[in-house]
Amino acid sequence: MSDKVKIGKTDLFVTPIGLGANAVGGHNLYPNLNEDTGRDLVKEAMAAGIDFIDTAFIYGPKRSEELIGEVIAKQKNRSQVVIATKGAHDLSSGEVKFNNRPEFLKQAVDDSLKRLQTDYIDLYYIHFPDEDTPKDEAVGMLQELKSAGKIKAIGVSNFTIEQLKQGNKYGGVDVFQGQYNLLSREAEQDILPYCEEQEISFVPYFPLAMGILAGKYDKDFKLPEGDFRNARPYFQPDVYPKIIDKVDQLKEVANRYGVDLPYIVLAWYLSQPAIDVLIPGAKRAEQALRNLKTLEVSLAEEDIQLIDTMFKSE
Repeated sequence: MSDKVKIGKTDLFVTPIGLGANAVGGHNLYPNLNEDTGRDLVKEAMAAGIDFIDTAFIYGPKRSEELIGEVIAKQKNRSQVVIATKGAHDLSSGEVKFNNRPEFLKQAVDDSLKRLQTDYIDLYYIHFPDEDTPKDEAVGMLQELKSAGKIKAIGVSNFTIEQLKQGNKYGGVDVFQGQYNLLSREAEQDILPYCEEQEISFVPYFPLAMGILAGKYDKDFKLPEGDFRNARPYFQPDVYPKIIDKVDQLKEVANRYGVDLPYIVLAWYLSQPAIDVLIPGAKRAEQALRNLKTLEVSLAEEDIQLIDTMFKSE
């Protein structure tokens, strides 16, 4: 197993490949999920050395945290796993609203602690910004909860650069989670440089761009009618074939290293200064364990540059 890395300026040390757990109990995201499969996924991932698990209140809702809580409650040593979870979705009115008010976040953390059956959360994120709470006040509440020992590190997710700077006014933000992959590189303009400067660890989501960067599809691939990805920019008919051409070039790099395409892509992210850890999602244990092959890839500097150039925005 690879050496552990420190997440930014936190005191959290993890294997650089974690587990995105939205398919563990995320019944509102995926149809026909089997909860035993979800529990086994978490157990087997941890047994293989994956010690960073990323979940959220809204996965289920609540059910992902509950299933992960059942698994970690049986662990002899709670400190062997680093748990990240997130809150901001307020369902109290009967519809989904984002809520960053300090009192809401305080209650959300307490509720997550119960579902996770633990007395501390390693990393707690504000999942989405609301429109009216000053972000330094929201982060301020998480700092209070950190001082109280309920959380160990503070994250924000999906914030704009302005919201991130406001939240980090007093240096309280440890981790930022946002969309970033070879096809969506907007974060390079402002958020990634800011994170690097402030020692905020950047955790990308959608690292494989909904499967395109895993090399799953060719030019003839058609999504089923009604699939939510049909509305996403990557899959538009004027863009998709150009992306596949680049992915085919990337496969040549993967062939040189003797590994499958996803592990080259994930290794490229880990070469970026602000990125310490990745959380590729998985539905089954064997998928999560395969992602550990990323840690066997050591990209040469010229290949890091080649991939960078290949996927520069046109």
